[in-house]
Amino acid sequence: MKRSDIPSLDDLRAFEATARLGSVRLAADSLALTHGAVSRRITKLSEDLDFGLFERSGRSLRLTPAGETLNLTVGRFFNELESTVQSLRAANRRQDALVLSCEPSVAMRWLIPRLGNFQAGNPDIALHLSVGGGPIAFKKDRVDLAIRRLDFALPESWHVQRLFAERVGPVMSPQLVGAFDAEDYIGLGSKTRPDAWSLWLARNSHAKRPSEVRYHDHHFLMVEAALAGLGVALSPLALAIDDIERGRLIAPSGFSVDGSHYGIIWSSESELQPNALRLADWLQQECVRSFQ
Repeated sequence: MKRSDIPSLDDLRAFEATARLGSVRLAADSLALTHGAVSRRITKLSEDLDFGLFERSGRSLRLTPAGETLNLTVGRFFNELESTVQSLRAANRRQDALVLSCEPSVAMRWLIPRLGNFQAGNPDIALHLSVGGGPIAFKKDRVDLAIRRLDFALPESWHVQRLFAERVGPVMSPQLVGAFDAEDYIGLGSKTRPDAWSLWLARNSHAKRPSEVRYHDHHFLMVEAALAGLGVALSPLALAIDDIERGRLIAPSGFSVDGSHYGIIWSSESELQPNALRLADWLQQECVRSFQ
């Protein structure tokens, strides 16, 4: 997953303000933008996501079902991001700040909701969260630890501590169970793993097959589309686990390993310092709680 695949935060901010305030004009005032600028950002976001966000209801705007689902996640994200940024601003001033790099979808849908527990238990550790995928420039980006899916070549000198085996399975809103059972459903996939459905169906020959597969630019959009009832997402467990626990998504076929793993990576140039070791141990414990 590339950082450039994530929708613009400016577009998401315009959408969230409009949804929260119920008016493009009020959103424009709160963001110190023009009415036209907010409208353009919402239109661009809708086009990028490929589904409608608002519909007219008389003179007012009303969220579409997909818009309501996205608004719940975006609102939660901005609240958590605001809290995280406030703590990280203070942390960034400290010389002993830890920098943790994590893939964007895993950071947004699994890690960030849990970081408050780490900070509560380790108030003396200043943690900076960075998002990115694939190879890591530890020295250039001053990264101490990185969480990655171990699907690319690593220098032999790098240290790797496995966190959990990747497990994937079809997830859907409860309203789609009937269509899923009748094999009359649309599969949702991610362009970052275009062969995921074919590989999963090959390993699960008796599984119910989709009538077609539609692809989103990256995983967190795919899961959001599933939450909106747009289809059945072949999702990693890590990205769906919280919504499954809340009953917003179900996984009738369960999850099966795909042969890959996630792990913590750090450079060979330095040994882990005590604070980094505490973070690595906490991540290991959280993964045990979540996935085992």
